[in-house]
Amino acid sequence: MKKILVLGGAHIDRRGMIETETVAGSSNPGYWMEEAGGGGFNAARNLSRLGFKVKIIAPRGGDANGEIVSAAAREAGVEDAPFTFLDRSTPSYTAILERDGNLVIAIADMDLYKLFTPRRLRVRAVREAIMASDIILCDANLPEDTLRAIGTAARICGKILAAIAISPAKAIRLKAALPDIHMLFMNEAEARALTGANVETVEDWPQHLRALGLRGGVITSGARRVVAFSQHETAILHPPLIEAVKDVTGAGDAMASGYLAAIADGKPITQALAHGAAAAAITVQSTFATAPELSGETLEAMLALVPAAEML
Repeated sequence: MKKILVLGGAHIDRRGMIETETVAGSSNPGYWMEEAGGGGFNAARNLSRLGFKVKIIAPRGGDANGEIVSAAAREAGVEDAPFTFLDRSTPSYTAILERDGNLVIAIADMDLYKLFTPRRLRVRAVREAIMASDIILCDANLPEDTLRAIGTAARICGKILAAIAISPAKAIRLKAALPDIHMLFMNEAEARALTGANVETVEDWPQHLRALGLRGGVITSGARRVVAFSQHETAILHPPLIEAVKDVTGAGDAMASGYLAAIADGKPITQALAHGAAAAAITVQSTFATAPELSGETLEAMLALVPAAEML
């Protein structure tokens, strides 16, 4: 069983769902839901449900929200090893979503992640976790110098390093670490923030990202085409049409999880891209950011509905 170490966000997600047509500047009927979330944490739970041994190290506050995150880790079978700051609050992400599941606006209260400094990587337990892992996954919730230090540690230890861009504003924190990253998962807005480029088609992103030293990655564009690339190959896929979309939160993290799981199992990028699309399709049909029903079996069933990826 492959071991995956996750270094990144694990916090509270609050989502307000608008039940009617959105009216800006007005009160809109809807409801709230709250659950544990975070790019790295979502991926950690997905990967555990797909059969990997997963450990996550992330900052956490000494509050009730921190306990919610811990409980969610236990439920998903993830080994939880947080840096706990008893006098701080656990980070949170609060979003407003339209009734079709698309994001209106969000607020990220993430200052605690600034305390995950490069010095933390020198803690014995963290060094041992890095050495024991087969793959390291980080996300851009962490500070820029920490991400650069993670890249250096992965390179020195000969580990595969994957990363999740999180948002356009945070994606640029990964820029210095790009040459050490084997797979970066992002959307077009995040790719644009990293490269400064405006491209006509999603197929053009790999050349701009390779020019920055990135070895591989996946670029999504909502429900439209998604492209994956390695150092020498590029593949494209049209995701399956999902009519019963409940919530798009976590779809990108699911794409990263499915893709990374397939690569860890030795599959080529065309198959990995299909696995990522299948995991994302399962997730958007769930009201949760990580679908509890995600498993190797449900992923295989969804793959039957995913069009084949094509090499470019």
